[in-house]
Amino acid sequence: MKGAMRLTGSLVACLVVGIFVAGWRTGATAAGANRSEGAATHRDKPETKIASSWDPKAAAAYLDRRQSWWMEWPRAQRDHETFCVSCHTAVPYALSRSALRTALAEQAPSPNERRLLDTVTKRVRLWKEVEPFYKDADRGPYKTVESRGTESVLNALILSSHDAQSGQLSNDARMAFENMWAEQQVIGNQKGAWFWLRFKNEPWEADDSDYFGATLAAIAAGIAPGNYRATPEVQISLKMLGEYLNREFTAQTSMNRVLLLWAAAKLPGLLEPDRQKAIIAELLEKQQADGGWSLSSLSGNWKRADGTSQETTSDGYATGLITFVLQQAGISRENTKLQRGLAWLTANQDRTEGSWAAYSLNKNKENHISPETALFMNDAATSYAVLSLTAANRR
Repeated sequence: MKGAMRLTGSLVACLVVGIFVAGWRTGATAAGANRSEGAATHRDKPETKIASSWDPKAAAAYLDRRQSWWMEWPRAQRDHETFCVSCHTAVPYALSRSALRTALAEQAPSPNERRLLDTVTKRVRLWKEVEPFYKDADRGPYKTVESRGTESVLNALILSSHDAQSGQLSNDARMAFENMWAEQQVIGNQKGAWFWLRFKNEPWEADDSDYFGATLAAIAAGIAPGNYRATPEVQISLKMLGEYLNREFTAQTSMNRVLLLWAAAKLPGLLEPDRQKAIIAELLEKQQADGGWSLSSLSGNWKRADGTSQETTSDGYATGLITFVLQQAGISRENTKLQRGLAWLTANQDRTEGSWAAYSLNKNKENHISPETALFMNDAATSYAVLSLTAANRR
């Protein structure tokens, strides 16, 4: 199927903003709007720290163990002594592991972080020499171009996130962005986006994951330090990206809109304030009675390939990601729905494993390749739970 005809999705209407956005306040992404009365009333009230109610060291141990396993798994190995940079384990690990540095009294990246950065850097430097993650000859039509588009965005996101900690964009990150922009589509219905891997796996490798990938590209550019996005060339690419994200907005599931809200928090002007508020209302309405969120409630009518029923209980991936993104979007810590979501996270960490549980949208754990691959959703869930809880403690 040609790229111009590949974007599909069911129409999802914007929800009207109501009482669920009480306590919402603007950050850098919605300049000009007023702070809510709830936020203003309590702004001088001391915040309750939640660091003692979950175990950062156990979370770090879980994430390190899982990243070690992924880097050694035979199926993850790639040429030039590198490994596949996965959306479920490697990317969330790269984004979240540094957030635990203070709690662990670490002065530098962990060995696994360093190894992940090294493989990304090597593949960026050898971009024209390394083979794509998947090739047409091995995995079917379009897999080569999909692999290039996907990897270019993930590499830029990982290196940009790392450099944001120091405040200076490295030459390797600049090169990663150059690779990324070179893969951006400039014609057709997909103009502004990237070809993305499609393996019929939600939420990262399905027919609607082009949009997911585009939001990650926006986040990567938004967090890049050193005024990177101010250059005319980058502005042109960002304009196409923004037009794509807004053009395809109404066709997206709530799952993709969470990432869009995160991107809007990093790229001022990406979304109109009313559209941001509508996404926030949509997400808050989906909160479950126990304070958490269920990923299946965000995925439209997606069915599991193995024919089993979707899990409907609250899970760590949806709850961690949503509470993290709501904070990025400026939701006040006094917002009761956010507080309940954070409380769900602190109450649902597996204190033995250090992880948070989540469920595959594609198959139940009995139908996975192995018990280790059945943990992929837990990997992402733990990373986003860590990001959310550490962000809450900094506010």
